Amino acid sequence: MNPPNHPQTPDDIFLSILIPVYNEERTLLNLLQTVLQNLPPQTEVIVVNDASTDQSVTILQEFQTRAHILHQPTNKGKGAAIRRGLEVARGRYVLIQDADLEYSPTDYPNLLQPLYEGKADIVYGSRFLKHGRRGSYLTFYIANRFLTCLTNLCTGLKLTDMETCYKVLPLEALKALDLKENGFGIEPEITCRLARHTSLRFLEVPIQYMSRTHSEGKKIKWRDGFKAVYQILKYSFF
Repeated sequence: MNPPNHPQTPDDIFLSILIPVYNEERTLLNLLQTVLQNLPPQTEVIVVNDASTDQSVTILQEFQTRAHILHQPTNKGKGAAIRRGLEVARGRYVLIQDADLEYSPTDYPNLLQPLYEGKADIVYGSRFLKHGRRGSYLTFYIANRFLTCLTNLCTGLKLTDMETCYKVLPLEALKALDLKENGFGIEPEITCRLARHTSLRFLEVPIQYMSRTHSEGKKIKWRDGFKAVYQILKYSFF
């Protein structure tokens, strides 16, 4: 069952698309245009600029009337940007969208359909399911699969891609967690704490994925992988 076409009040908003941004001048304009072209009904767009030092701020000025733009006073990381966006989000669900073009907004219908049909409470877009396009470098692929396997072992979930950006989550459940992580640790924190403290149903769907290199702007580093191991154990057991 699809939601009505046009929200009339804040309570009618079905989805909040939350976009953390830090120094993404090369992809930001294209990304925001693509998001707005693929906007589902009953959706708001929230962009959190994490104190960018490039031309991202100038680009965001073009979208002031089509998105809710927030600015962090200092650079605090992806997790802090997501928490800031959650403070103003009004949708029933939140969809997290990175500001690069590794993930395609054309996958929105695929991500939302299980929610419309009542088949899941949480939907993850997996880069590693049969119909997804992996396109990631071997080291990142191995690290992601290891972290996902560890998450499954600790939580009892059966995910193929815990570290995916594309997560569609109930806003109320996210706010109840009072998230703590400032950086990329927000990914294992969200998954492990939701698995531990809720009975919400997880479902994965295949998505497109085009990985970029560090020279192209990729920000996650190997040390973030080691931190993620600690965070998985921390939020699963303690």
